[in-house]
Amino acid sequence: MKNISKTEEEWKEELTPEQYRALREKGTEAPFSGKLLENSAHGAYLCAACGNPLFAADAKFDSGTGWPSFDQALPGAVKEVPDDSHDAQRTEIVCARCGSHLGHVFEDGPTATGKRYCMNAVCLDVEDGPYKNTQ
Repeated sequence: MKNISKTEEEWKEELTPEQYRALREKGTEAPFSGKLLENSAHGAYLCAACGNPLFAADAKFDSGTGWPSFDQALPGAVKEVPDDSHDAQRTEIVCARCGSHLGHVFEDGPTATGKRYCMNAVCLDVEDGPYKNTQ
């Protein structure tokens, strides 16, 4: 996978203001507001900034939190970064290709992985149909 490096000005030109705030400034969209919250695609969820495949659709579950949640990421798709902002110890999830903020992962998932990748819907795109990991 080839890393993508752009200036912040280039990102601002390519992303909507809402996407830029979440992906590049580590913002969070309001709960239950994301367009993908109830999406039931059968393919993959991609980074909205660079198109990197992040999560298979069958990893998505309804966490009741108001953000799209997944129990596992595709191999090598994301990186975990310690995050102690807002007086909390969390693990930030960023795209492994472009470094954009996607959300956080928590150790309270209901499936066998025990993970809950809580992502901002504005940070994701969907590729519907059969997904084939070509990385």
